[in-house]
Parts: sequence; C-alpha cells; structure tokens
Amino acid sequence: MRTVKIAGNPDPCPVGKLVCVGRNYAEHARELGNEVPEKPIFFMKPSTSIIGSGEEIIIPSISSDCHHEVELAVIIGKKGKSIRPVEAMDHIAGYGVAIDLTLRDVQTELKNRGLPWEAAKAFDTACPLSDFVPASRIPDPHELRISLRVNGEIRQDSSTSLMVRRIPELLSEISNLFTLEPGDIVLTGTPEGVARVDSGDILRAEIDRVGVLEVKVR
Repeated sequence: MRTVKIAGNPDPCPVGKLVCVGRNYAEHARELGNEVPEKPIFFMKPSTSIIGSGEEIIIPSISSDCHHEVELAVIIGKKGKSIRPVEAMDHIAGYGVAIDLTLRDVQTELKNRGLPWEAAKAFDTACPLSDFVPASRIPDPHELRISLRVNGEIRQDSSTSLMVRRIPELLSEISNLFTLEPGDIVLTGTPEGVARVDSGDILRAEIDRVGVLEVKVR
C-alpha cells in the first residue's frame, strides 16, 4: 500500500483512491482543442501510479509522446458523502504538488475509438507526488502560483485562481458519485503549457507555499 507524508504528522498516511479532474483550466482545454465541459470530468489513477520526489518516471513502451501536467493535489482527512460545497474545505487534510503524466498518443487513439483511456493515465510512475502540507497552512488554495520546469526551462506558469471549478464544488461533485475517505487524493487539473518529456529530462514542479517536486525521466 502506498503512503504519503503530511508535515507535522509522524505517521505515514495510507493512500486510497486518486481522483483526477480533467479540463479544469480553460486555456489547457483550448490548447488541446477541447471545449471547457459543462460538467466536471473525472478519471482515476491507482495508488500504484505514485512515485515520490527524487524517483524516476518510466514511460511505457506503448507510447512515444508522454506529457507533463502539474497539478495541486488535495488529500482528504474526513470521510464524506454528498458533501455540501460550504462544508467541503473541512474535509481537507492537506495540499501537495502532483504531476499527472499522460501518454498523449495513447489517449488520443483510445478517445478516437470511443474507448476508455485509463491506459494513458494509470500506468506505474504516472503520478509523481510531493509530501503534503497541512490545510491550515494554506488560507486560500485558489491563490497560488503553480509552475513546472523541464531541464530548467519554464513550461507551465500559472495560478490556481484560474481553475474553472474551485475545490469545494469539485469535492461536492465527486462525493455525489462516491464516498470520499481519509487518504483519498484529488488532483485538481492542470494549466496550459503541457508538453512532451523524454528520457533524461528533469522535471521540477512547484506550488507556492505548498512545496517542490522533482523527478527524472529514465
């Protein structure tokens, strides 16, 4: 079982499910030729996709076009079903930095065939993830600079203020579908600037006041 650390808590936190939000930044949707959806898009990653800072991404041989997507991660601290938006922030234990890796060529092929595209998102090492900071340290998670560099070159540089749907709405919508439990992690979407990574690349993702995540592509 995968675990993560929350600063100030000596015990590792077992990870449950990983729920990811698609197209939650308008410019990212547009850069891929997609419309901003009328309702939030959710997909899942297994906990086995997690690696930590300092570890290596392994791109599966089925792909030749793997993209980086930096995201603010939310870890759940209190169980909830059909959570009201006004109460949603009380269910958050902390915030972290995540990279949602996507096999873009695999995803495109599967989408064009009308098939599910978990294969493009759920492979081993597909979710580099930092340690978490307690929610109490982040007064407003919707006012944070979020960025990613590859080999020192800035690729993504934006703000969480540009989320189409904010965290309370996301947690409410997710919990209407299935119960959120302690240790579940929600990835809240990526801003524009996603691009291909290759063997030997070093990715450094950073969110102000939340943390830094650095991984290498094998």
